[in-house]
Amino acid sequence: MSHRPSSGIAAVSTALLAMSRHLEVRDVLKTIVASARELLDAEYAALGVPDDHGGFAQFVVDGVSDDQWKAIGPLPRQHGILAAMLRDARTERLDDVREDPRFEGWPSAHPDLSDFLGLPIKDGDEIIGALFLANKRCPGPGGGCGFTAADEELLSILAQHAAIALTNARLYERSRELTIVEERSRLAHELHDAVSQKLFSLRLTAQAAAALVDRDPVRAKGELHQVALLAAEAVDELRAAVVELRPAALDEDGLVNTLRTQIQVLDRAHSATVTFDTQGIRALPAAQEEALLRVAQEALHNALRHSGAERVDVVLARRGQGAVLSVTDNGTGFEPRAVRRAGRHLGLVSMRDRAGGVGGRLSVQSAPGKGTTIEMEVPGG
Repeated sequence: MSHRPSSGIAAVSTALLAMSRHLEVRDVLKTIVASARELLDAEYAALGVPDDHGGFAQFVVDGVSDDQWKAIGPLPRQHGILAAMLRDARTERLDDVREDPRFEGWPSAHPDLSDFLGLPIKDGDEIIGALFLANKRCPGPGGGCGFTAADEELLSILAQHAAIALTNARLYERSRELTIVEERSRLAHELHDAVSQKLFSLRLTAQAAAALVDRDPVRAKGELHQVALLAAEAVDELRAAVVELRPAALDEDGLVNTLRTQIQVLDRAHSATVTFDTQGIRALPAAQEEALLRVAQEALHNALRHSGAERVDVVLARRGQGAVLSVTDNGTGFEPRAVRRAGRHLGLVSMRDRAGGVGGRLSVQSAPGKGTTIEMEVPGG
């Protein structure tokens, strides 16, 4: 192995490019450490990211084997030279770290360090890490020769770019975490809308079958067959939500036929009359069709379960390049502002989220004793 230190613009450029290739924080830390060690031709390098409890949340080393690292034991605490770098935000260049009055020793399995170069990594005024090198390798039988002012300047340049790379990696991971949270929220909506609506229909159909067993066994048998179909559909809906697909029936039958089938089931299973009318509807983007279906299901669920309506009318009509859905019932109605104040949203938050998520809008018209109309418009493609 050559012990000549890397130098020049090419070496610095190589180190900076290596750091920019990674987005995971752990990978960025490892690349920074390896690049610094190679650039300054040191025997050991390490980088610690402090936590809020006097220790390090992450600590990455280069030049130490896995077996050595395990033997060393727990992550170091913020004391001695490490604490000084994090507290005072200045570079530490020492001929022999062991002779510094702040030196407090290390575990028995720790490699023996002598000459030392360390500095904080800063994001603005915030210190986000401590980077240090030890045991400069120099040609000749004598070995170590110590770090120079040129080494210090080179490491300072690397640390500035390391701060950028580390900050970008943190932002990436944070963005990914937010994406996961949003996806969990979406799946929660999917599971609520898909499964609860299907199970509601299934329960109503089963109740209808139970009521018909004695007086009309043949018709009861038909209703039980419908229960089996609804149960199978519920399983398909659950699978679709989990694997991030649209509701199964949408891909096979389209929005109009899917709505018509579901409304026919509700009409048979419920004492209220449920109608469906469509006017000049055209194919819409997949996300908009799914949103319209889910809002229709939620609105129907509310009307049949909460309003006491004798009639619910569903209309899906073309409007420009898009479409408008309306679900109107003649039930008891409610005061929308009072419902919000009481914390009972009747699915309105979910419906508004779905409409807004596809560039549409949702309106709610209701008053006590006047029934309710839910209207959703989407722009089309």
